[in-house]
Order: sequence, then C-alpha cells, then structure tokens
Amino acid sequence: MKETIKILVVDDERITLKNLEHILKKEGYTVKTTSTGQNALRLISREPFDIVLTDLKMEKVDGLQILKRVKETSPETEVIMITGYASVESAIEAMKHGAYHYLTKPFKIDEVRKVIREAAEKIMLKRENRQLKEKLDSLSDDIKIITQDPQMIRILDTAREIAPTDCNVLINGESGTGKELLARYIHNYSTRSDKPFLAINCGAFTEELLANELFGHEKGAFTGATFLKHGLIEMASGGTLFLDEITEMSPSMQVKLLRVIQEREFYRVGGRQPVKVDVRFIAATNRDIQDALESGHLRHDLYYRLNVVAFNLPPLSERKGDIPLLAYHFLKKYSNLMGKEVKDISEDVIKILTVYPFPGNVRELENIIERGVALCKGETLQVAHLPEDIRGYGIRTFRTSEGRIPSLEEQERNYILWVLNQVGGNKSEAARVLGIDRVSLWRKLKRYGIES
Repeated sequence: MKETIKILVVDDERITLKNLEHILKKEGYTVKTTSTGQNALRLISREPFDIVLTDLKMEKVDGLQILKRVKETSPETEVIMITGYASVESAIEAMKHGAYHYLTKPFKIDEVRKVIREAAEKIMLKRENRQLKEKLDSLSDDIKIITQDPQMIRILDTAREIAPTDCNVLINGESGTGKELLARYIHNYSTRSDKPFLAINCGAFTEELLANELFGHEKGAFTGATFLKHGLIEMASGGTLFLDEITEMSPSMQVKLLRVIQEREFYRVGGRQPVKVDVRFIAATNRDIQDALESGHLRHDLYYRLNVVAFNLPPLSERKGDIPLLAYHFLKKYSNLMGKEVKDISEDVIKILTVYPFPGNVRELENIIERGVALCKGETLQVAHLPEDIRGYGIRTFRTSEGRIPSLEEQERNYILWVLNQVGGNKSEAARVLGIDRVSLWRKLKRYGIES
C-alpha cells in the first residue's frame, strides 16, 4: 500500500523537513519536500499527491492557503497540518476547510506514522471503491447462475416466477453458495430491474453504524454530521435492497426495519419528518432459520414479513454435477481477465475437485480456479496448480493386478510416478509438491529404479 501513496511535505524548518522525509521514506512512502509555500503551490498544480503534510505558519504562502488550493484542485487529497503555534482557533479553521488532521510541534514520531497510515488507508479505500464502481459499471446486467443441477434449476424457475410479484424474499444457505447472486437474479427478472439494486452485510456494522447506513441522517444529527446523508433504504427506493446476514441485526434494529416494511416509511437519524419509500426487501442468512428464531437472533414478526417466499440454496457438496461446469466457467473468466491461454482442466484435477467437500462452496471453487490460472504456464490446469491441502484428495488406494493392496513402498513409488507425471517430469516442482528437497527425491528415484 505505502509504495503507491505519494506525499508532499512542506515546512520552512530544514531540520523538521529532513526528519519527516526520513521517517516517511523509511515507512515506504514516495516523498517530495519543499521549504516554501510558493513552491508547494507550483508542485500541487503540476502533479497529484495523495497526502500533503504542511506547516501552518509560513511566510508569504501559509498552510491554510495550501489547504484551500489542494481542496480546489484535488478534493480527495488528504491534508495534515503541522504547527508550533497550537491553538484551538487555528485547528478549527483548518478543519473547516477540510484538513484531515492537526499535529503540534514537537510531534512524536509514532504519532506522525499513525496519522499518515490512517490517511493512507482512507485514500486506498476510496481508490478501491472507485475501481469497484468502474468494474460494476462495465459489467453486463444479465446475471447468470451456472448450473445443471435439478434442485438449482427448480430454484431458478421459482425465482423467475415470483420475481414480478414484488413479494419479499428470504434466502437461506451456507456462505459462498450465491445468496446475493440469487437476489440479483430475482431483481433482474422483476419489474424493478431498471431501478437500483443495493446490498449490505448487516453483520459488518455496529447497531449505530447500521442505522446510519440504512436510514441516513439529518445535518447536525450528531457531532460530525455536517451534511444530510441519504441511507440505503432511501437510495434503493423503486428498486431492491438485499440485507445479507439479517440474523446478525440487533433486535431493536429489526423492529425499526419491520416498521419500514409495514408502513413504507422511515425517519432519518435525527429526523422528524417521515420519508416515504417503495422498496422490495430480499434478506439472507447462513444460520439455521429455526435455530435463529428460537435463540432470538431473528424476530418472529420480521421473519413472517420477509418469509413470503423462501429459498434454501444447497451447498456445492450437494451439487457435484455442477463442479466441472463451474470450474470451466471460472477458467474462461480468469483466463480472459489475466490474458492467458489456459483452455483446459486435466482429468485428475476434475476428479480431485469432485471429491473435495468445498466448505467454502462456489466462492472457494472460484478462488481455487483463479489461483490455478495465475500459476499455470501452459494451456491445461494441472494438479500442481491446486493448493497443497487439496491435492491430497486425489490420492487413492492402488491394487495390484492380483487384487492385493500394495505395500507402503509400492504405494510411495506409484505416488511419486503420478506426481512426476502431473508436473511434466519437472523434478524440482515434484519435490516441492511432495514436500521434500531435490536430493531426497533423487535418492528415492534411484532406490525405486526410476531413472528418468
């Protein structure tokens, strides 16, 4: 992360400038320095910076002028003020104009590191969100669920039938089974398909933050609420809101959500006027529904409102016939994304994948194939490209032509031959797969008479 963060340091004290440059470069950031405000303005106009660390009190052009210029030309750049003339007034003035933080001299090195690290994390998060939005904008709206499994086909048929009815839906299934994908599928076949589809993981937020995300807030509702924020329920109006891990929502939040579903209105945090909305709710959980109701993780009244139509997604271990189909789908997807010519999957890989239990379900299979494509140098995905803990599922008991179970020595010889075959005879790679060094492998090959 640090290598991609570019910092400009502005301070008229040479010693401070040198110290800051040393600290930040040691942390791995790209750093430029200047001792005058005029030169800082020239640098800002010529090239982009992620963070500007500037002294507040300087001759001719001070830190506040630099802050204002940065926010005019590059609003996403974070500005951190440093001053030896600490005062509440100057701090408030800097914050009013968008400063990220305020440090006073003499500052502690650890404090500087912490503030810069937090600012850098904020910048990277913005970057990732922007890239994600660009990716989402480029994706087709045609949501495809790859399956030939009879149970999944029945689920998709039902999903298409109920999609136009506008009823609320509850989806149950293990993590990685595709609950959000099914929710998008329902949205795309509904009369709301041209309106927003928004999703939130209810288990990822505290109650206060979740309320803020769902309902938004009025300006001045709490300290730091400097503008009106529209919540996801309001933003999804006319469309669909997907509430993942609904059973992780606190009981009091469930009561508030129930009111929205019943009354089709809500109050922003700090608001006094109700906001009317028209939203279809699709909720999901990986918990056993009956257990969630009995333990109080899901209120009965909310359950009845959401459970108009229910879907139980089967784990991938119950969809063995889909594994090769999905594997080739992901192979094509990641070959195209990575610009590779990986076109096939070896028979041994398919055998291992169909035996493997997939605790992470479809998401885990996708990750395995993505990793394999990244490692593959030829046109076929081999066993050597699978994670080491999965390769063992391909080991089977060999029997001799007489029908007897072979000895451990015979089994080892056969397994070594099999691994060598999988890696195209590459002894270094075979040794790595076997978990031994090359010399040990050479000794075993000589012992078993495997010369080439």
